[in-house]
Amino acid sequence: METIIKVNIMKLNTIKTVGQSDFVNMGPIQLRQPIPSRKITNIDPFILLHHYGPYDISEENNPFDLGPHPHRGFEPITFLIQGEQLHRDSLGNESVVRSGDVQWTTAGRGIIHAEAPTKAFVKKGGTLEGIQLWLNLPANKKMIPANYQHVPNENFRVVRSKDNKVKVQIVAGELEGTYGRIKTQTEVNAFMIDVDAGGTYNVKVPSAHQSTVYLLKGHVNINESEVLKLNESQLLHFNQDGEGFLIEGIETSKLLFLSGVPFHEPIETYGPYVMNTQTEIMEAMRDYQMGKMGFLPA
Repeated sequence: METIIKVNIMKLNTIKTVGQSDFVNMGPIQLRQPIPSRKITNIDPFILLHHYGPYDISEENNPFDLGPHPHRGFEPITFLIQGEQLHRDSLGNESVVRSGDVQWTTAGRGIIHAEAPTKAFVKKGGTLEGIQLWLNLPANKKMIPANYQHVPNENFRVVRSKDNKVKVQIVAGELEGTYGRIKTQTEVNAFMIDVDAGGTYNVKVPSAHQSTVYLLKGHVNINESEVLKLNESQLLHFNQDGEGFLIEGIETSKLLFLSGVPFHEPIETYGPYVMNTQTEIMEAMRDYQMGKMGFLPA
């Protein structure tokens, strides 16, 4: 389903912070980490954003193999840009996530999952790239039952600009009356935006939302003055003082847009757990060790 929309004049959100996307090491893997960074601790309710790849995967080179590990208190989300990954979890889910797909895990009170390139993908070789996003859960939802959603790329609804040079894939939330396939626990928007050179589009942002846009590839102008370019400034955090922002494609580009209502709650993190207090972190560690988050064989 696709909707053609017009570009309307609106009050633009000003830029709060221009963020970098520096490389960090995660075990044998090097990846970009725009959130958190030296300038941005988090963009409530978004607490971590990793951009992994592109990696050349083969039988001789397969560093991205994350064995069984637990989570509690938030939603780990994967936007797979290129490649093929196998997801398994302690709820009994097993699915192959392919290029363009999204998997949205609600860890809640606890889940154990594992993900890695599929054996078939490793054997034939190819490029793996994706976004790993951690979306916080509010205190009253941190202990809800765990859940898993996987939506294939072709099932997402799309909004296009009038000139057909901007495509907005609605993963979660709403834009121009078009709703995402993902069922969310909190008020949040997640859009994957593809822009051709010369394409322009006004992205509307609810006034109650904190919002950010991250550049995966290409070169764009935001609000006619702020430039996002690969390997330079790749992330913008907006103030909540307008109705949205303007994208203009300088070259073929891909961006991830995120917005959500902030919780303004204390955040305590330790490894794979995101809670509100240190006591809750200790309880999460104990519950995992006692097997209360389930079991998943290696």
